[in-house]
Amino acid sequence: MDRTTGKTELSRSILDMKFMRKTKEKVEQQTFQSQGEEYFENALTARMKKESGLFIIEPSYAICEQLTDGRFSFQGMNPEIEKLMQLEENMKRMKEEAKHETEVSDEQMAKRWQGSHIQTMNKRFQTKKNRRFNAKQPKDENEPKPKKLKFLKPSD
Repeated sequence: MDRTTGKTELSRSILDMKFMRKTKEKVEQQTFQSQGEEYFENALTARMKKESGLFIIEPSYAICEQLTDGRFSFQGMNPEIEKLMQLEENMKRMKEEAKHETEVSDEQMAKRWQGSHIQTMNKRFQTKKNRRFNAKQPKDENEPKPKKLKFLKPSD
């Protein structure tokens, strides 16, 4: 048990067990973080701690500069590498096209939503008074009103 924080800690032998690997990693991460906070306590402000999640740390500047890595070949000096470069370029194009490709056109989607979905949503947000009013009105002038069924007394 840690006396300063009042938390109980798992023993080293339990953390070394096979099924406790994730917990062991989590505990080690917490201790590493707490030791780092203690070490830099007077250098870090609350604002610095709060805004630290806003930044992404990248180990290489190649991504920022959009640099390509690997070997290059120009004007047929190394045809194998030129084929590989062409394949990579084709793969990038296919990924971009796949992002822009849609399975259902906008017109088809609009027609679908104009049908039953809008009617269903309108019914859902009607008040009881409006529902009764719409039920009383016949949908077609030629269509007869449905007869209201009366209760039939059972015969003995």
